[in-house]
Amino acid sequence: MTSLPSPKNSDEASLRIAFLAYRGKPHCGGQGVYTRHLTKALVDLGHHVEVLAGQPYPVLDTEVPLVTLPSLDLYNDHFPMRKARIWELKTKWDVAEALSFNTGNFSEPMAFSMRAWSHLAQRPNEFDLVHDNQCLGWGLLLMQNRLKLPVLSTIHHPITVDRRLEIEHARTMMERLGKRRWYAFTRMQTQVAKRMARVMTVSESSKSDIAADHKVDPSRIHVVPVGVDPELFQPVDHVQRVPGRIVTTASADVAMKGLKYLLEAVAKLRTERPIELVIIGKPKEDSASVNVFEELGLTDCVTWVHGVPDERIVELYSEAELAVVPSLYEGFSLPAIEAMSCGVPLIATTGGALPEVTGIHNQTCFQVPPGDSEALASMIRTALDDPAARARVGQQGRQRVIDHWSWRHTADRTVEQYRILLSEHPGR
Repeated sequence: MTSLPSPKNSDEASLRIAFLAYRGKPHCGGQGVYTRHLTKALVDLGHHVEVLAGQPYPVLDTEVPLVTLPSLDLYNDHFPMRKARIWELKTKWDVAEALSFNTGNFSEPMAFSMRAWSHLAQRPNEFDLVHDNQCLGWGLLLMQNRLKLPVLSTIHHPITVDRRLEIEHARTMMERLGKRRWYAFTRMQTQVAKRMARVMTVSESSKSDIAADHKVDPSRIHVVPVGVDPELFQPVDHVQRVPGRIVTTASADVAMKGLKYLLEAVAKLRTERPIELVIIGKPKEDSASVNVFEELGLTDCVTWVHGVPDERIVELYSEAELAVVPSLYEGFSLPAIEAMSCGVPLIATTGGALPEVTGIHNQTCFQVPPGDSEALASMIRTALDDPAARARVGQQGRQRVIDHWSWRHTADRTVEQYRILLSEHPGR
């Protein structure tokens, strides 16, 4: 049996961590990125981490074991929103997931948390603590109360914010009703979050929103920013910038990401100059942003790229003259610091935590108000016309990332939270 590496501080015991990820797309989405890099950094510090995950499963470092807890996979990319067949219902949690789904609710977090509780109940005394990544399902309370396991939850931002924005941007009454039913699971997340002994989040902005929306005592919320690997996300010397090219990372079906406003800005600018937009993401049929894309006739200057490894994303940033984060709200924004780390000048809105993350306008980034396509078009125009400003902002933006964020730094501060949690937990 392979012995565990020594912790960073030999005076501190190595911890055994059950890390929960109810879904974790390998190369996009904050949850998958957070799971992949934080667990590796924790193992590098000498701790034992096992990831318990549902589909889509995260890609992990070879030293991090993955325990698969299969769901009904009702939201898979190939057949999203499918209904489960009767022969698929093999456990009570499958039945619970299917019933919840049939009411229009997003059922994965609840069902995954119950599967994780059942799994951990069969492995008594194998873990010192549980680290939940944004699931906030009922099973976490059973882990705390029945299994007597210390549980810490990371809440990147409260999904209640997504709920408000999605309902606000719904195009019809039926769509608004569907959004309300879909986001019904946030009521469960609020009840669970209020009962967590310790909550981690990624920014002061998210901390305020979690306290307001989930009614969590601010004294139990602790800010531990996420990181980036500046040795992976760095400028690529042999790659030439393409004149007029901008790049963004966005989900076409998520109103919060503000892609619609960037598309409107591109439509304005293309009447003046050659411009090209590369979107790292996957289009979804009949989404508001895709409808805008078609209405504005942007098929000849907008390209979608998805399912590519980090190395290709780095190249895409190095090929662009500008990166844009047009979000109406962000709890932190990994795409922002990845772009900054690559040395590409960033235009970001001031939504949510983005000013906290990206720094000062015209020094480490360019900033615009959220939801304003005119302001976004004007800033893109100004930045494209000023190569010296782009070079300065790109260089200083990368230095900001190097100075403030790395996964090692995130792991160190996360372990501090683990040890405080254990010190407060009777019998641990």
